[in-house]
Amino acid sequence: MVNTNNNIGWSRTEMAKKVAIDIPNGSYVNLGIGIPEMVADFVPDGREVIYQTENGLLGMGKVPEKENEDPELINAGKKCVTSIPGASYFHHADSFTMIRGGHIDICVLGAMQVSKHGDLANWSTGAKDAIPAVGGAMDLVAGVKRIFVITQHNTKKGDPKIVEKCSFPLTGKGVVERIYTNLAILEVSEDGLFVKELAPNVSFEYLEQRTGTTLKQYAETQV
Repeated sequence: MVNTNNNIGWSRTEMAKKVAIDIPNGSYVNLGIGIPEMVADFVPDGREVIYQTENGLLGMGKVPEKENEDPELINAGKKCVTSIPGASYFHHADSFTMIRGGHIDICVLGAMQVSKHGDLANWSTGAKDAIPAVGGAMDLVAGVKRIFVITQHNTKKGDPKIVEKCSFPLTGKGVVERIYTNLAILEVSEDGLFVKELAPNVSFEYLEQRTGTTLKQYAETQV
């Protein structure tokens, strides 16, 4: 969580806004469960983004007010959502045909770990009592054109989620393009992991201390 006493970093809402700003106009976007779900609330004015949820809706809107929730209109995380004018409903299999066929432009996912090479682990710690299957995430990272990750920079215990090499089972290898955390926005490239933007009151040195791999700076890195 953000250290509110020292005003360090971005809140989850601010992280979601950062992702929303970087989604191009006219994009078809799948949102994962957790913080990624918040991104749909922040489509910039004058921009159209079509959100898809893998349980069968193209044209997902903002999260409804409590009194306007419809228990029959939910996303893949079983949370109530809204639909925008012109939305389309379809079978689960058709949804995965869109995903596997390369028809979704961007997917925003949560993460347990991301390596400096863009390897993603977001479904299991590998423990004996862990969930038994990766679910739709493997299809998403294989079929969607661009993968963004949004996550807290560190675990509740303080361990880094951005690492040299993932120790958890992989969802996909070399699939992540950009990482949004409460401390920074990071770009994955062949030359390494670059800091695109630092969150408020976060220095490069502070970020390095909380990251499990080497970071590089662009000359124009925003602070």
